[in-house]
Amino acid sequence: MAQAMDRPPISLLATDGKPHPLQDTLVAVTLILGAVAFVTAFFHNLHLLSSWTGLIGIVTGAYGQFISATTRERFALIIGLGAAGIGFFLGMAHGGLFGGWLG
Repeated sequence: MAQAMDRPPISLLATDGKPHPLQDTLVAVTLILGAVAFVTAFFHNLHLLSSWTGLIGIVTGAYGQFISATTRERFALIIGLGAAGIGFFLGMAHGGLFGGWLG
């Protein structure tokens, strides 16, 4: 019974019982950036926000996939990557990363 009390706290996204703070942080950042990019992509005047948050969300999600350790992390990262990708591409279609500021 003493062994059960000595276990470290289990992470919400870790199915192997080990903590993954970096991976969990990347999952949260990717989901937040993906949600912001997805929502703002439906407004033409917010294309700068949607394209930049989408691009950063894609980069953080890709790195998170590269170092992910569990299936739950990979599943959440794919959801965030999809939302960030949609936001990025719609933001690019509405005006791009610089929106006419260059050229």
